[in-house]
Amino acid sequence: MDVLHGHEDVMRLPDIDSVTDTLRVTAAEEILPRFRRLGRGDVRQKGPGDPVTVVDEAAEARLSEALTALLPGSVVVAEEIAAREPSVLDRLKGDAPVWIIDPLDGTNNFTQGRARFAVIVALVQGGRTFAGWIHDPVNAVTATAVAGQGAWLGDRRLALGPAAPVSDMEGLFVIPHDPGWRRDATMRLTKATRSRRRIDCAGAEYIDLASGRGDFAIFYRLNPWDHAAGVLIYREAGGHAALLDRRPYAPTIHMGPMLLAPTPDAWDDLRAILAPPE
Repeated sequence: MDVLHGHEDVMRLPDIDSVTDTLRVTAAEEILPRFRRLGRGDVRQKGPGDPVTVVDEAAEARLSEALTALLPGSVVVAEEIAAREPSVLDRLKGDAPVWIIDPLDGTNNFTQGRARFAVIVALVQGGRTFAGWIHDPVNAVTATAVAGQGAWLGDRRLALGPAAPVSDMEGLFVIPHDPGWRRDATMRLTKATRSRRRIDCAGAEYIDLASGRGDFAIFYRLNPWDHAAGVLIYREAGGHAALLDRRPYAPTIHMGPMLLAPTPDAWDDLRAILAPPE
């Protein structure tokens, strides 16, 4: 077990490959066998447009047990637990190491038979993300990062190149339905950039962004299970991520907007187009 030092923080890290194997085995045994094979009673709605399946729940239980066994004294903040007990988010502010788990990111896609979903895990302590994993079960590839040690997609180190001009950029974002400055700002982005791709699975989008497939993204909701691992992977690949008020992202921040761009200069150029109120 490695010890990772950073400023005043010290994190005991389990073996990175053991965590990766845990995600792969869970996906192979709990998720993929039910893909395009869900029964009528296997899906319910937590809220409008927010499904949960028996697969989410089984994968979450398995990951929670396996990951806490890898790191004694650690605790869990997972999407389905948090939906039932929002107070578990308080664990992110405590001293214990926290596994943040999204057992099936892209549940809407999964229920509709679209092969665009992921398993996301981050390891956090004291409000800081020390390691992150995003596993793509369909393509059998995992993105990983450890703070200060780079980001990887399988055996390939991820390193973003220079940013394209804004007019040539492809963005990943959703245009808000409600009128107001956020909708106006994102509409300006659609006019200033080359193209837009709608976000449909945060984990898959982060793999794309850290691999250079997509130039920038803007996120409005910052659920920690969607973003803690992805932001670390993106930063370790060389990208720049921050809230529009310039605060750095942390898993204790749950509302955006947050902007990601391959370089600080590109981030500044995109932020100028968004022009958030000061």
